[in-house]
Amino acid sequence: MADRYGDESRGLRYRFGCGCQSAATHEVCRRVSEAVSRRSFAQDLDAAFGAGNRSSTDPADAALARNAARRIVLSGARIFDGVSGKLIEGTDVIVAGNLIEDLLPAGQGGGDARVIDCAGHVIMPGLIDAHWHSILAAVPLDVAMTADITYVYLLAAQEAERTILRGFTTVRDVGGPSFALKRAIDEHRIAGPRIFPSGAMISQTSGHGDFRSRRELPRTALCSLSAAEAAGISSIADGVPEILKRVREQLMLGASQIKIMAGGGVSSMFDPLDSIQYTEEEMRAAVTAASDWGTYVCAHVYTSAGIRRALSCGVRSIEHGQLADEETARRMADAGAWWSLQPFLADEDANPKATEAQRLQQKAIAEGTVRAFELGQKHDVKMAWGTDVLFNPAGASTQGRQLSKLARWFENVDVLRLGTSRNAELLGLSGSRNPYPGELGVIRPGAFADLLVVEGNPLDDVALIADPQKNMRIIMKDGRIYKNTLGVQFQ
Repeated sequence: MADRYGDESRGLRYRFGCGCQSAATHEVCRRVSEAVSRRSFAQDLDAAFGAGNRSSTDPADAALARNAARRIVLSGARIFDGVSGKLIEGTDVIVAGNLIEDLLPAGQGGGDARVIDCAGHVIMPGLIDAHWHSILAAVPLDVAMTADITYVYLLAAQEAERTILRGFTTVRDVGGPSFALKRAIDEHRIAGPRIFPSGAMISQTSGHGDFRSRRELPRTALCSLSAAEAAGISSIADGVPEILKRVREQLMLGASQIKIMAGGGVSSMFDPLDSIQYTEEEMRAAVTAASDWGTYVCAHVYTSAGIRRALSCGVRSIEHGQLADEETARRMADAGAWWSLQPFLADEDANPKATEAQRLQQKAIAEGTVRAFELGQKHDVKMAWGTDVLFNPAGASTQGRQLSKLARWFENVDVLRLGTSRNAELLGLSGSRNPYPGELGVIRPGAFADLLVVEGNPLDDVALIADPQKNMRIIMKDGRIYKNTLGVQFQ
């Protein structure tokens, strides 16, 4: 923030004895940061979590890498391809490297390939959560507010492994400093899903991403960043120049899409649920900066008024929106925007709320959730699904159950489409900023080999995905097997 206030402000800081903004300090921090990013962070995670997240020199990891390069045949199962309403029978899935090489008649994909007998099972695409917070999902609130951020990262790395073992091979992260975690996963240093990162949530002062206390106001030229901003959880920006700068910073860090806060929330301490946040001029600035980089903006917002403003400014994905009325749902459909909904039902899986006022708002959102799913289908809005679990370790473990709840509104096959090919279509809006260019959420030649082998038929009983430990016998991402309980071992 120092460059925002010019040389005079920096001079004041030095006269008060703080040299943390000096050029020398910046250079030291830059070198340390690069060293940690390249080496130490992943090594520390390996040491902390042991064999489950092996270093690249571990013999078992080397064996995994060799097997990932070999052709694998998943044989004898029926196939849900992520799109069709009928299972494909008599066909084997051939995996080569990190891609699905082919779908061939049973028994024709042999040669030197490893064949895994999946008879009696269903193969389906890996699941996708379109509204996830990789760093914050399973960290208790008191820990997130008091612990060192490095400790929070370590907990997030553990949760990343649990996420993929629930069958979620891809997540769209819509707020938080997930860039280092994504890199460690992509480099196969730790286990976890593909991450489409938004980086810091862009919020106005007093907005849903402003986590400061009253004691921290007003911000002056001598104030440092808040803890949430310094950690990369949120970024406070007011006015067009500030918004352009903060959005561009997240794009520079590697954001695949931008998340803005366009309205209040249930858990907010200060911003009202019915508030509209950001002017049209400010929203358009965020959309322009993102579209200049070939990607899009998604917006946290609940109310009809906030949704309509976001749509008029070119926002492509409405996150939540449970208080939308029928006319607003119609406008979403007309705009071709996505409605990313969560099953907020104020039930046993809901994010815990601290006050009676929050619980009353949560109840109103739960009632709106039922109406929203009905309106989305009635007006043929492009619908996506996510969980939005926050500060809730117990809730994170219900990820698959949250998806299966959609059977209240959808046929089983449509529930599975939402969690695979439909969510993948939303991820495709990242365009040239897509960190994983290729097909996700489907089983067809050339698509990424993100596959689940499920015991039973989820088209008949979608609740099977709610118990991954029992029902998911093989979990594969990028052609690598992270779980295999069918008794076939690679050598």
